[in-house]
Amino acid sequence: MIRKIVPVIMAGGRGTRLWPLSRAAAPKQFIRFIGNRTLFQNTLERVSDSKIYEPAIVVTNEEFRFLVAEQARELGSNLSSIVLEPVARNTAAAVAAAAVVAADLFGESATVQVLASDHEIGVDEAYLSANGAARAAAEGGKLVTFGITPTEPATGYGYIEVGDILPSGAHAVKRFVEKPGLEAAAEMLSAGGYYWNSGMFMFAVPTLLAELEAFASEVLEAAKLAVAKAVKDLDFLRLDRGAFEKSPNISIDYALMEKTAKAAVVPSAFKWSDLGSWDSVWKTGSQDEDDNVSSANTTLVGTKSSLVMSHGPHLVVSGLENVVVVASEDAVYVGRMEDSQDVGKVVKRLLAAPATSKLAEIHPTCYRPWGGYTSVLVGDRFQVKRIFVLPGRKLSLQKHHHRSEHWIVVKGTAEITVGEKVEILRENESSYIPLGEIHRLANPGKIMLELIEVQTGSYLGEDDIIRIADEFGRS
Repeated sequence: MIRKIVPVIMAGGRGTRLWPLSRAAAPKQFIRFIGNRTLFQNTLERVSDSKIYEPAIVVTNEEFRFLVAEQARELGSNLSSIVLEPVARNTAAAVAAAAVVAADLFGESATVQVLASDHEIGVDEAYLSANGAARAAAEGGKLVTFGITPTEPATGYGYIEVGDILPSGAHAVKRFVEKPGLEAAAEMLSAGGYYWNSGMFMFAVPTLLAELEAFASEVLEAAKLAVAKAVKDLDFLRLDRGAFEKSPNISIDYALMEKTAKAAVVPSAFKWSDLGSWDSVWKTGSQDEDDNVSSANTTLVGTKSSLVMSHGPHLVVSGLENVVVVASEDAVYVGRMEDSQDVGKVVKRLLAAPATSKLAEIHPTCYRPWGGYTSVLVGDRFQVKRIFVLPGRKLSLQKHHHRSEHWIVVKGTAEITVGEKVEILRENESSYIPLGEIHRLANPGKIMLELIEVQTGSYLGEDDIIRIADEFGRS
């Protein structure tokens, strides 16, 4: 019997380089850019072949736990575990903890494949061949990384110089190169034998743990103790905070791959992008006859070589070239394509001003275990939200000290509790919840429940929720 690979998907990043769609509270791996699936869902799909893979282990954080669970549920993907990091400690601690969990679930001789949740990858024969070579090398005692064949002298990636070829088809790693300047990148591209460092790995757990013990023992010790003292909570495994935060804050590359003599690299020619900027989204997108990449809800007239996307208002772009125009529900970014790498500077400026800081941190749509809500309009002493509740789910039994609420059902069926009264509301019917009254909203139907909520009161913050009972353990 051939053992299956255990996928480990790293989904805790908070990048904001694809602002305004991606924000600290809604990073790019969970955003639908073009199409119906997120990058995280595409990653789950790549490891969905049950003949090759075990159900994935996902490493994320408290804030994203329900996003992970819900997006996996949408795909019908079973997960082995959702491991919650109590504090950010970079990739070394996360990989170490995931390896310990994999050994507990699938045996100490398991082989794990570590994948980022926010990469765009083309699955073809080159991809399958690279995976096969990586697995053979890992099971032969190597710590394997995937090196992407460079297509341009990119300065945003680290590079790997390959050494001698190994029997598996992988190569020994000659050296790792930090992110270079443009001239050095061009020289490496011209010389050949250099590959982009993708941040994807294949490890046999015994080899990984032994090398961590040798070169990063503090990381391994913290990870083992954090898993040993972890608490199971619904579908989540909460790593122990006190143990995990003692791990050094270091990447798996610095902690291990640049030190071990067992590092190997598989040169890989499949389509890959880390989607680290809007120009990379444009490069990997489906371009029309004018070299534009656009989403629904957009109209382009006399526009060329541009990226135009909207998750909010209808965008019309006329007579422009080499631009990026992206709209979320509450913000619009317009810039030159060649300045895409500078979006991070824009976000820093937004964060520095109290009036705009929330635009970089909070997304208008927030997800919860029962569904979520989108903030539509905020004014003095009132707020309008669109609430969506998944079939069979219900919110906590709760009350508010500072606001009353009006609910209007626009789709589906709602079961509404107000005080001692329970009633069923259908489309175009409404209910009023007085300030201080105990209430609950539930979806007893088979389709998504959608309603408009109008809040009025002296304080409308999300922390004015007193939970009396909650099926998700939040009361």
